Amino acid sequence: MTAHDPPASCKVVLAGAIAKSLQLEVGEGLAKVKRKPLLVGFLANKDPAARLYADWTHKTCEENGFRFSLREVDRKDLEGQILAANKDEKVDGIIVYYPIFNSRQDQYLQQLIEVGKDVEGLSHRYVFNMYQNIRFLDEHKLQKSILPCTPLAIVKVLEYLKVYNTILPYGNRLFGHSVTIVNRSEVVGRPLAALLANDGANVYSVDVTGVQQYTRGEGIKKSRHEVVDKDGWTLEDCVPLSDVVISGVPGEGFKFPTRLLKEGAICINFSTEKNFGPEVKDKASIYVPAVGKVTIIVLLRNLLRIVENRKSLSNG
Repeated sequence: MTAHDPPASCKVVLAGAIAKSLQLEVGEGLAKVKRKPLLVGFLANKDPAARLYADWTHKTCEENGFRFSLREVDRKDLEGQILAANKDEKVDGIIVYYPIFNSRQDQYLQQLIEVGKDVEGLSHRYVFNMYQNIRFLDEHKLQKSILPCTPLAIVKVLEYLKVYNTILPYGNRLFGHSVTIVNRSEVVGRPLAALLANDGANVYSVDVTGVQQYTRGEGIKKSRHEVVDKDGWTLEDCVPLSDVVISGVPGEGFKFPTRLLKEGAICINFSTEKNFGPEVKDKASIYVPAVGKVTIIVLLRNLLRIVENRKSLSNG
């Protein structure tokens, strides 16, 4: 590039840089705890993605002053192992690396984990609070509710990118933004749509069945989001309206249609595959190709929250 060439129109932001901004917060929280919390992970499958996630968790725990114990078990023994960890006072948090059975039985396992040890925020109490836009577990607002790791990681990415407007009141800071999310899984896509809509965004949630719109109504006057089916809508309708586009489609077959992007949109990929091709840099102003490292730091942040919640409960 010569001195007369314009700067690149797209800034690529890596997850590692965003994670570092959260590590300071986690380190300060750990210093207040004055001990090394123990996170126990259960691996009961041969899924390479689950193994990679477990390895990342172990590495990040060690690097940030936490203890981690990976317990590899047969899936038929997992239920008993979770119940035992629930009772073990030395265990601060529990994570299970899914899928286990690839059926409703996995949802049963999610509900087995004691609420006070669920670092993934998948227990019914946490899920209910998230969809109802209830941010605390107690009426005195001392114990914060736990949010699922990957959706919360994407929220933290958006905060880092200054998409959240800190001039506005907490809870309304995405007002004025339109977001398209290509994924409506119960683990990431739908919770993420609810979180962003509860923070004031107009969200289009897209999957193979169609498009749904999540909002808090005109002027964000409602206390929680509502969902409306957008009959006949496709990506062609919602993407050109969106200043943020988030994609998390599994499998190599899907490539996001970059031609639909609004000029200067922010694009975030949370799939293990590359949903966006290299041409995304010709249209996007900011591109985040992965969020995995942020997810792991958010997991540790959730673990600290759980430890703090337990301390608050014992003091009360």
